[in-house]
Amino acid sequence: MRYAPEHKQATRERILAAAETLFRKEGFAGASVERVMRAAGMTVGGFYAHFASKDSLLTEAVRAFFQHQHSRWLGGLEELRGAEFLNHFVRRYLNQNIRDNMETGCIMPSVLSDLTRAAPESREALAEGVEGLVAALRARVPGEEGVTGRQRALATVALLFGAMTLARATKGLPLSDEILEAARASLLAGGPPPTKKRH
Repeated sequence: MRYAPEHKQATRERILAAAETLFRKEGFAGASVERVMRAAGMTVGGFYAHFASKDSLLTEAVRAFFQHQHSRWLGGLEELRGAEFLNHFVRRYLNQNIRDNMETGCIMPSVLSDLTRAAPESREALAEGVEGLVAALRARVPGEEGVTGRQRALATVALLFGAMTLARATKGLPLSDEILEAARASLLAGGPPPTKKRH
């Protein structure tokens, strides 16, 4: 039986969604192809009609994550610039909800160590996602004395992902909240006082 292209695309997206959830909760190593397909409500045999390997699944999951998250990170902040934008953007990410929600929170803390050993295509997908986020930040936040706009944007992304990874690793300990607070304070030093979040 032949399926329409729309059916194949929908099935592929279902597998990717299941993989993202398992990657968040179990990491790359803990999310076997069998477990991903079971979570997607499918048999293992159907996996290879959509992905050449588990590595290619990681590549596409990273790419899909950045595409989906772009609007979640930046939605509603399009008109903001400078310190006001950064204040909303940083607080939207560096908080306990993102740290504690393993179902829909950031996938990066769960897979960054795996990506250091992943296939070149997976690392390229990560680089593309980071570049897209850096470009969005550069368009809204200028450089500072001694720091170019690109350097500031790269450092912001690195501190966001790094702090969230450490906060997740120390979850349940006082240090975890302190890491989030310290990263926020560092990124927002000299900015405006906290204001009500925009959604």
